[in-house]
Amino acid sequence: MRSSNDPRPQGLKLAMSAGLASVLVAGLLVALKLWAMAETGALSIAASLADSALDLMMSLGAAAAIVYAARPADEDHAFGHSSAEDLTALAQALFILISAGVIGWAAATRLASPAPQELTAQGRGILVMGISVVLTLALVWWQGRVARATGSKVVAADRLHYLGDLLPSLGAIAALWVSSRWGIGSVDSVVALGAAGVLAFGAIRIGKAAWDALMDRAADPEILIGIANIARDWPGVRGFHDLKTRMAGSRIFVNLHIELDGDQSLREAHAIGASLRRAILTVYPQADVIIHKDVYDPTRKT
Repeated sequence: MRSSNDPRPQGLKLAMSAGLASVLVAGLLVALKLWAMAETGALSIAASLADSALDLMMSLGAAAAIVYAARPADEDHAFGHSSAEDLTALAQALFILISAGVIGWAAATRLASPAPQELTAQGRGILVMGISVVLTLALVWWQGRVARATGSKVVAADRLHYLGDLLPSLGAIAALWVSSRWGIGSVDSVVALGAAGVLAFGAIRIGKAAWDALMDRAADPEILIGIANIARDWPGVRGFHDLKTRMAGSRIFVNLHIELDGDQSLREAHAIGASLRRAILTVYPQADVIIHKDVYDPTRKT
């Protein structure tokens, strides 16, 4: 049974708020850009519309993954369903990497084309893209707070591709303004190449983290050191060994053997282990901690 101060329900609420905000913003951007494209016929807005439509699909998938990952453990999934976050984050990373390649290729092709790109109805396009930037900035700010508070890879990956959308949006605004003022339409292609590079770098980083978690890679060394320091100094603990961790989504699974005085009662030994577990959870609220109790043996090699 979870205690009343269990931080996980609050973390789920935060992650769900980020997922819902992502879906709502993506849906609104699709509607705005669809109207702007119909009004202006601008190719840059059409490309941004397609990107927002894909964002909407990815956000729906991310929200579904957050809900599924929060399901409690059952007979078939004794350690819960949090790996769904890693699978979704890996899929998002692959999608972002492919998108970066497509954007980069299209931008390079336009730059190499001898025919200049012509943009029209720049004022309406700038207005819609400006609204898009403001909404995206607000969403990215909230997703960043949630990702830091919960450690959710899904929210972090979703934030990444919205963050990557800012450069093309700003590039589209710059291109529309430069086109309206000087008739130069190649600025957005230059900005798009930079955006593609940022997207590719971020996708590789998110994808690697998700892949490591799926392969049961140990938690960050700083977390291992932190847990070891807590256990080493805990009252009643004479020693510890076999500290093992693995990551799954935003969860850290911890297994730890502590060595206790063999002459104390079972009740006393349980109290020491339970208090140590609570101390670890206080510092690392996303952890799932299992503590094994062994009799202290001064000849044991740790």
